[in-house]
Amino acid sequence: MNKIGFDFPELPRKTAIFEAEQWYQELLSERLGRPLEPIKISNFGEYNMAVNYLTSVLEEAKAIEKVAIFNIDHMAQIRFKGSDAETLLDRVLPANVASMKIGQCKYTLLLTEQATVMDDLIIMRISDDEFILVINAGHDITDEAKGLIADADYICKYLKDGEEVEVKDISDQLVKIDIQGPLSFKLISKLYGADVLKNRNKPDKNMGFFSFNEFDFEGQRCIISRTGYTNRWGWELYVPVEIGNQEFKRIALEALELGGLVVGLGGRDENRISAGNFGLPLNGSEYDRKHTPVNAPLFGAAIDLEKEDFVGKKALLKDIATGTTKRMVLIISEGIVSGRGIYKTGKRWGTVTSSINSPNVSLEKRSFIGSARKNVNEENGTAAIGLGWVYANPFEVDENGNDVLEKNGEAVRIRVEFYKEDENKNPLGKPVLGYISGDGVTPATAPKALKNIENL
Repeated sequence: MNKIGFDFPELPRKTAIFEAEQWYQELLSERLGRPLEPIKISNFGEYNMAVNYLTSVLEEAKAIEKVAIFNIDHMAQIRFKGSDAETLLDRVLPANVASMKIGQCKYTLLLTEQATVMDDLIIMRISDDEFILVINAGHDITDEAKGLIADADYICKYLKDGEEVEVKDISDQLVKIDIQGPLSFKLISKLYGADVLKNRNKPDKNMGFFSFNEFDFEGQRCIISRTGYTNRWGWELYVPVEIGNQEFKRIALEALELGGLVVGLGGRDENRISAGNFGLPLNGSEYDRKHTPVNAPLFGAAIDLEKEDFVGKKALLKDIATGTTKRMVLIISEGIVSGRGIYKTGKRWGTVTSSINSPNVSLEKRSFIGSARKNVNEENGTAAIGLGWVYANPFEVDENGNDVLEKNGEAVRIRVEFYKEDENKNPLGKPVLGYISGDGVTPATAPKALKNIENL
């Protein structure tokens, strides 16, 4: 089979709705009365992506309380079609692809033979013989000299002679725009009609969690999925590229009317970490080529160990059999601690893999840090949140093997310190204070019934 992944680009790419983002920046300048400045840009997955717009990262992170709009056009969509598409994907991926129904989504991982993580992704079953994989930015590039192989090319290494599978990157046909937060139902219903949010099999009910719908809009075929990109209520919209700029503008305007914002990379990372007891792992940070996903929060959702086989299963079972105790944890700290060592009473517990300032940490949670920093203790102050790997589960376990996250009606919080380190992992300087949190930052609402938000 011919190479599917793109060559490594000479310059970072632009998303299909780059023009609409410039329009939005100018609109913000007019509406907020702020001087027009260039969008703060970062290279992410070989795309020029907005870190934040004219609004700050903290302002954008707070928008999730109402409605937050994300340009996710840097993520790729790969179509697998043919009589053996199901067989190939089920052979490679740890999710049970064969059991998927039409209209269903699954979250899963792409593993190496050593069971470390190449990518995390969403798979949608379009028909009996057609699937779409939604993959992370930069995972559409194959460049041997740089040690890169696109997800599609990696999966196709396991294609057997005679199997009928057509694999195509269709990212140039679609624009992905995510609409997240409690007012997302209201926004989508107004712009596209309430019917697009109904259960495809039971039209009198709302869409179920991890399902998707296809619908026609202005003569164009669109897809809308409900997979919890921020672990909160929300949807992921895929529109044809021909109407991408038009639809981004309509959605952004309506979000502003509802008190929401378009959110860049910084706010998106905060939104993914800050929901639920353990947040959502970030590919390339918590998920990488060094760690297996054992004891990560979404392990059970992403991996079906009852399957006969999949790529990396043997190594995964070996890791489990050794009694590996490593654990991914969520932390709250008085400042950003990316890459620092996690210490408890002088003993090294692990490493911080992600850390970002957050406006969504309550005063009660910030006060528990015991910080002397003024910004942490103000009524509307901030603290940093993050994720990390520790060598062993820091929580007690009950008789059923579940973490004890609450005692006497109070959340379990484990005070730790975060140190910079030398090349030999020896702590340096003064520590940043914080704790491992058993109750996270804010509740996860993604799987909760839509009746909670349909009348907002």
